[in-house]
Amino acid sequence: MIKKGSYILGLTLLVLVVSSGFITIETEKIEGFHLADNEVMLYHVPNQYENEDVVVLKVPHVGKTFHGFAQKMAYKESRGMLHLVNPYGYMGKYQFGKSALRTVGIYDFQEFLRNAAWQDKAFQALIARNKWELRKEIAKYSGRIINGVEITESGLVAAAHLGGAGSVKKYLRSNGRNGFKDGFGTSLSSYIRKFSGYDISHIKADSNAKVNLE
Repeated sequence: MIKKGSYILGLTLLVLVVSSGFITIETEKIEGFHLADNEVMLYHVPNQYENEDVVVLKVPHVGKTFHGFAQKMAYKESRGMLHLVNPYGYMGKYQFGKSALRTVGIYDFQEFLRNAAWQDKAFQALIARNKWELRKEIAKYSGRIINGVEITESGLVAAAHLGGAGSVKKYLRSNGRNGFKDGFGTSLSSYIRKFSGYDISHIKADSNAKVNLE
């Protein structure tokens, strides 16, 4: 009896659903759209960025190459700002002092701040000079561990960029006890660690490296 009642109920519901598809629904044309005093309409207008296509930038992976070394140095020194002069007078994206620039053959400091090519050439010339100054230390200490950091050629060259080759020699000969920090508190050991293991072998040691300004 229960099954029969369920069957009849289900059949009735099916008929109602099917028949509702044939019912004509009258629509009323709305001439205008109005809000009552107590109603709020929320809407969103897309901005210019939402209407633009998304562009995915592919940044090349430079890794432990010389380009990676140079980019990291520029970012660490100045966040890559070409025209920056810090409170101590060091300038450009690699933060050169005027004496260092004169050493590599640059005397027009205003042009230096405007000229990205000069800054890159000066950076390479200074690397060549520091390699020459540290040639014995690079051969002797590479692979050793000092203050928990492995000594590498690129790490020593970076440290020389920070504090000079003389400071690096003192640091190595004292087994890390005679350290150096610049005016902002950055230590030689931090640069030796941060710039460890980069391939800068294509730049040859040169005691008289100069910038070709042409």
